[in-house]
Parts: sequence; structure tokens; C-alpha cells
Amino acid sequence: MRKILIVGAGQSGLHLAHGLLSHGYDVTVITGQTSTEIRTGRPSITQLTYPTVLDYERELHLDFWSSQAPQIDKAKLHGYPSGGADPLVVAGRFDGYTVSVDRRVKMADWLEYFEDCGGKVVIHGVTLSDLDYFARMFDLIVVAVGHGELGALFDTDRGRFSGARRRVLAQAHIYDVAPDPGEPESIGWVGSSADAGNIWFFPILTSEGPCHSLFVAARRGGPMDGWLGPHRPTPAAQLDGMRALLREHAPEYFERVRDAELVDGNSRLIESIEPKVRNPVGTLPSGGRVLGISDVVITSDPFAGQGWNNSTRCAKSYLESILAHGDRPFDEEFMRRTFDRFWSYGYDAELWAETISSYWESPPAAHFQEVLGAASVYPEVGDRWIRGWNYPPDYHEWLYDEAGARKYLAEVAAVHNA
Repeated sequence: MRKILIVGAGQSGLHLAHGLLSHGYDVTVITGQTSTEIRTGRPSITQLTYPTVLDYERELHLDFWSSQAPQIDKAKLHGYPSGGADPLVVAGRFDGYTVSVDRRVKMADWLEYFEDCGGKVVIHGVTLSDLDYFARMFDLIVVAVGHGELGALFDTDRGRFSGARRRVLAQAHIYDVAPDPGEPESIGWVGSSADAGNIWFFPILTSEGPCHSLFVAARRGGPMDGWLGPHRPTPAAQLDGMRALLREHAPEYFERVRDAELVDGNSRLIESIEPKVRNPVGTLPSGGRVLGISDVVITSDPFAGQGWNNSTRCAKSYLESILAHGDRPFDEEFMRRTFDRFWSYGYDAELWAETISSYWESPPAAHFQEVLGAASVYPEVGDRWIRGWNYPPDYHEWLYDEAGARKYLAEVAAVHNA
């Protein structure tokens, strides 16, 4: 029986661990936090579990929350030009439904379930010297921790495309949100302001029950930079500051959170992020090799909404590569080939992140603007725009390519003019 060590207990690491365990591998997960510490720890950036990823989780019996979490079947996008002009509004429906579950709930439950299913869990911090020792004990080590000295094992890969931009992000979990009149309670909102940054505003399931997650991601050098210093705002002051930004730059969002309250004092975060693409193979001091997964090797602007989409698709792709590899050695060639297989999808996720997060910095081509305008008028175009979040490669056919875009718009117009 082949022995595999996964370092880290996040979305990708635990999904891969459960998948390998279900196929009879001897799997150990090592993490620095117990499930209780995960449940009571700091929140992380809110992520969405799109319909395809939900199906992947169900294959491994990992969808524990769909009956409890708000089922998001519709989303609305607001684009706010500079100077206070009225926003462009696009609404669309997912093919199925999307859910958002607080990472603290999800990862703690998955970690406990992994152990219940016979997986081995070790609660311990990991150093490079530890990995050198473990390399003699395991057939393959997969690193799912992208920070500290373990993250430093993986150099930035400048040969691959990246939609990286430095961001300051502020997030809060809140109650008492005003509804969107005429829309389902579970609708998600996404806003992009030329002056203030990007906004995600979605229902989420936390340990306290359903609430809303609000985050604002601004460019470095923008209005939230001062929140990163040693004297960070209190939770209440942070929420007030977020409201002030929305009042000025995204008034529809402000009206919905005008009277909102924080879930608790541990329901907010402020952090600086810089997404990047890294070399997937890390070299240990002894010369041994380890394989990076998901956020360790490919991250994108959180506004693109591809965090758990990337993580799960990467874990599933790695699982398929490991199963197909059989009893052969997990050498560097295997590791690079495994990441290259995922990169055929990951590139499109990065391209979407670059396209949407740079919208105000370098306005897209005329055909892109025409499609966006059509999405605000024709329901089927709005639906396709929103459904692309689930599978960004679809945008190639009708959004990025000028000929494909004009052909698609002509087809839609012909249906409506018939």
C-alpha cells in the first residue's frame, strides 16, 4: 500500500486526502491545528462552492451542509464607473445552486471525518527538516501550506501567466442585512467600483448559522491601506469604515448593510494579499522533492471567485494523476506532469481573474463591452456570464474571442427579434 503525506488541512489537501483514502491509499494529514482550533480560529476569505465542485464533493460524501446553507441560485453584478454614474447591472442564474460555508466549519468537519474514515491525522507544526525526515517514510509528499518556510520551497514561476495584483482586503460576517427587493433571500451580489475596489456580498453558513459575508478588495495605495498598520481598527470601526466606502462608491450595497451588525468579534479580517503562480516542485535540503497543490502554486485575485473552484479541481486532477501512475516512483517528472495537467484548466482561471480584476485599469475590447451590455439586457447572456464562474474556460468561446462574441450576440438577437 503506497503511503502519502499531505501537509495542511485546507480545501485541496483534505479533498485529496479523502479521495486517496477512498481508493485504499495509506494517507496521513499533518496540520498545525486541531479541529477545535480550526473552528475557533480566525476566519479566512469567503469562498463559493459552485455546482460542479459540489458534485465532486458529493462523490466523496463530503457535502455535509447543502441542506443547511443558503442555496445561491442567482447572482447580480454591479459595475460602478468613476464619478458616481449609475451602475451597469447584470443578473444571472447558476446551473444548479452554489453554497458558501465558513472555512472553519468546513475544514474542521472534513478533518474529523477523515479520521473517522480511517485516515491518520498528526497535529504538529512542520519544518523543512521534518519534511526531509518524512521523505524517507512516504512515497509522496504533497504540500498544501503556502506560507512560511514551506511556502518558500516553491519559487515564483515567471514562465506562466498570472493575474497577480497586490490587494488589501477587508471582510466581515454580518447579520440584519436588508433584502434585495423582489429577489430571493439567497441572492449573491458582486460589485466593482472604479474608485473603491471590488466587492463580494454573499450569504454564508457559519457556526452561528446563516448570515452574510461582505468583503471589499482594494488596490494597494487605495483607501484601505491605513487599516494594515500596527493600530488596526476595532471590529466595529472596520465595519463602519467599510460602510463609509460603500455609501460613497456603491450606494446600493450600503443600503443593504446600513443597519447590519457583526456576528461576533472574531468575524472579520483585514489582510494584504498578492496572488501568484509558483513552481509546483519544491526541493528539500537533502535533495528530495515535494509537490505543491492548489493555493501553494496557483492563486488568483479573490474577486474572480475561483479559490475553492481551483482548489477542488486541482485536488481532483492530482488524484486522477496519482491513481493513473500506479506503482511507479513519484519522481520530479511525475510531479511536473501532474501540475501541467491541472494547468490546462488553471490557466483559464488565471485569465478570468486577470480579465475581471483589471477591468477599470485597462478597459476590455469593444466586443467584450458589447457582450457585457447584452448581459444586462438578455437573461440568457446574463445566465451564461454568471455560469462561467463555475467553468471559466467557457468564456473563450463567446467573450474573449471577437468573432465568437459577435456570432453569439447575433444568435441571441435573432432569437429575440424573431
